[in-house]
Amino acid sequence: MIRLERVIDTLPDGFEVLRAEARSEGYRMLDTLSAEWASGATRFDHPGEALFAAHAGDILAGIGGLTVEPAITGALRMRRFYVRAACRRCGAGLMLANALLDLSRRNGRTVTANAAAGSEAFWEALGFTPIFRDSTRIS
Repeated sequence: MIRLERVIDTLPDGFEVLRAEARSEGYRMLDTLSAEWASGATRFDHPGEALFAAHAGDILAGIGGLTVEPAITGALRMRRFYVRAACRRCGAGLMLANALLDLSRRNGRTVTANAAAGSEAFWEALGFTPIFRDSTRIS
């Protein structure tokens, strides 16, 4: 059973383990999340923003957030989205993404995502449309 919690004051228990796994796969987005959270640069606390953690029992299964999209007025952007390898295809990512998308829908805001290589099908299944910029695929 997956449960979601909104992250407000502190990064969730198990974050450093999740961060280490992401880093071992070559992903640095949780390093960025940690640094920006510690400095106060990004706390997902502007209007429309949110950060959620997904838990599978006592394990932190994933994390993901929405921030203001700097390139598109009024839009939001999926950020720092990562699901532990053992929890992929168990619904954690889908629950995280849908919770964030539901927030954006309630506010009537467009959402963008910069899909990591290999995650494109996940984002497209949620309704994102691929866009190519300078021969780089973005969603």
